[in-house]
Amino acid sequence: MALNDDIALLSTVSLFGDLGEDKLRLIAFGAERRTLQAGQLLFREGAPADCAFVVASGRFELTRTGRDGAAKALGFAERGALLGELAMVTAINRSMTAIAPDTAEVIRINRPLFRRMLEEYPDIAGIVQQRINDNLAVLNADLGKIADRFAG
Repeated sequence: MALNDDIALLSTVSLFGDLGEDKLRLIAFGAERRTLQAGQLLFREGAPADCAFVVASGRFELTRTGRDGAAKALGFAERGALLGELAMVTAINRSMTAIAPDTAEVIRINRPLFRRMLEEYPDIAGIVQQRINDNLAVLNADLGKIADRFAG
């Protein structure tokens, strides 16, 4: 795929949507494109994460290990989905497993590339902080719903 196609795809990702073409061009130029075959693992739950992935084509089945040790289906990540965004900022472990059920392609954005973007364009940090705050608010609301089920 051409660089302009990658820029267009990155502009559809909510975290990157407000960055502007020049910043998206730098991310696209520094990112790595990977193709996965049917059944191939993108990442495994619990593994150290040093990058995020934008789904460029195809889809990925997302699972998480349940209390009983069995894999629980979470759904699918399709074109434009950003997987592992916090890994671009800090060292974390993967919270789920992602497997390509069919041939799929991703754009890999590693932590050093994204940190360099944060250093060169501090305004990106505000966007990232807002996204993290939004994610924490959703998580907090979900935890509140779970707590309510056990309180009654």
